[in-house]
Amino acid sequence: MLSLLVAVVIAAIVFDYINGFHDAANAIATVVSTGVLPVRTAVICAGILNFFGAMGGTAVAKTIASGFADPAIVTQQVVLAALVGACVWNLITWWFGIPSSSSHALIGALAGAVVAKAGVSAFKWSALVQKVLVPLVVSPTLGFVVAFFTMIAVLWVIYFLKARVAAVNRTSKKLQLFSAALMAFAHGSNDAQKSMGVITLALLSYQQSGHVLPAAIAPKGDAVPTWVVLVCASAIALGTMAGGQKIIKTMGSKIIHIVPVQGFAAEAAGAMVILGASHLGVPVSTTHVINASIMGVGASKRLSAVRWGVAGNIVIAWVLTLPLSALMAFVFMKIFAVVL
Repeated sequence: MLSLLVAVVIAAIVFDYINGFHDAANAIATVVSTGVLPVRTAVICAGILNFFGAMGGTAVAKTIASGFADPAIVTQQVVLAALVGACVWNLITWWFGIPSSSSHALIGALAGAVVAKAGVSAFKWSALVQKVLVPLVVSPTLGFVVAFFTMIAVLWVIYFLKARVAAVNRTSKKLQLFSAALMAFAHGSNDAQKSMGVITLALLSYQQSGHVLPAAIAPKGDAVPTWVVLVCASAIALGTMAGGQKIIKTMGSKIIHIVPVQGFAAEAAGAMVILGASHLGVPVSTTHVINASIMGVGASKRLSAVRWGVAGNIVIAWVLTLPLSALMAFVFMKIFAVVL
């Protein structure tokens, strides 16, 4: 049983690492595409800021650990199936350069694994609606709207100051360094906590099955152990440093042709929405938010500036992530129930 728990922890760390390189584009796509930073420098800086963002709180982790299923129902096989299903979906979307949600992949996979183990009623569907499906609509919408009006406000400031294009570009590139850093910090503050929550769920399940953990690694109540925070923060930071150039290309140039001032507005808007969600303990998709923010700044210029065909393909991936990751985890759970 202990060996299975170790396997779950390792799988969670692998998922966190994949999450890092899959979602690296969330923080740096615009700053790379506008030429402010080279890819290598950008991913290293983003990785460091991901680490510090992940250390900033555990509200989202607590939601994952106990918000969707009773730890007494969730066995180690369930958690492992959820992690493997989410990893497979992330790798598929990464391979095709599709900026899908690692968060929704994990939650969808957890739902599929729980249903495979204990039936439909075992999963807290009301929590899925309140904490996933509602934010699935609200957070990208907020990102789009905040980015749209942020861009409008910036353009008005430029107009009243009668700033020249060259001066605007120079200033915007400096501001992008700040906004990209804020976005990387925000990404760590929300996404790294999902793996923290999964590991904590596995530890709680292990304890509730009658096993005893050493005090140094056992969770106290529903609190996330410090070692879990450090490990997950490190994993997502290292994954981010590995980069994800296919998705960077999609986000940084295929949705709209982005310039520095638009990059600043998109990153600043996206970071504000994500940090607000992290504070409230809501596991939003950082991918959805920053993509919607990029669309928002493009739409502020004119609707035709957004390549809506590419945007539509991204939205399809958003819609498919929950059910397909759930299906994958369901299948893996059935397999693990026989072989483990």
